[in-house]
Amino acid sequence: MSVDMRDPRMGDIVSGDATLEVLGSGYLFTEGPLWHPSEHFLLFSDMPGNLIRKWDEAGGVRPFRQPSDMANGLTYDRQGRLLACQHATSSVTRTEETGDIVTLATHYEGKELNSPNDIVVKGDGGIYFTDPTYGRLEFFGVPRQTELDFQGVYRVGPDGALSLLVDDFQQPNGLCFSADESLLYVNDTERQHVRVFDVRSDGTIANGRVFAETKGEEPGAPDGMKIDSQGNLYTCGPGGVHVFSPEGAWLGVMQIPEVCANFTWGDPDLCTLFFTASTTVYKLRVRVPGLPVF
Repeated sequence: MSVDMRDPRMGDIVSGDATLEVLGSGYLFTEGPLWHPSEHFLLFSDMPGNLIRKWDEAGGVRPFRQPSDMANGLTYDRQGRLLACQHATSSVTRTEETGDIVTLATHYEGKELNSPNDIVVKGDGGIYFTDPTYGRLEFFGVPRQTELDFQGVYRVGPDGALSLLVDDFQQPNGLCFSADESLLYVNDTERQHVRVFDVRSDGTIANGRVFAETKGEEPGAPDGMKIDSQGNLYTCGPGGVHVFSPEGAWLGVMQIPEVCANFTWGDPDLCTLFFTASTTVYKLRVRVPGLPVF
């Protein structure tokens, strides 16, 4: 692995000679990495394989849920329940403590969602997710026509009500909050940029503007996106994972051998980055920890 140091501050985040390790390989297309902060295991999706896998130090990689309805993005809510974006059913689901799977969102104004992709949860319990069309493509999902004529970002409120937040993306994908939850970042795969919105007290968003652009000739585009404990923003992009300062300065790129779709921090100190990159899951020790999901 190599690190493209665009700014000296990138060296405070990851060493230039850090070693990228293979956690597992031979998968169809990996996504949705999610670390459990207290039980210390990793989940990750394989949409074409129609399963979610689990990894920990003791047991290695093994199936966690199969079939998974071609689950993509995963997260936990504030009670530690698993939330999943499912391509095959165009839905967002929650797994209860009993193991029962409850559907939270499938339609907007009577029309089926495109294919929920990535998902985050706010401190008040509000669930935010993106809805591009990728889950209606061959290989990544189930080929079928869309019912909606836009690709939006949605919120499921603590009361369970679904609301549309914004509808002018070409293909919304990764999303994350700032550490204080005053900002919501959403990237657009087709436009190769990250937008940022102010989060209002009622959970809606306003004042969208471009925060950063991902640049490069290498394969890859904006996809998974997260914030570290110092407020730096990380997003998949050409060549690997791009890192931006809280002000939007481009710090550099962690270059990954395969197209990287998503990533998350893990290990007890949250100083290991796990990358889901096409057929392989990699891990890398870094100097700045991430933030726990709950």
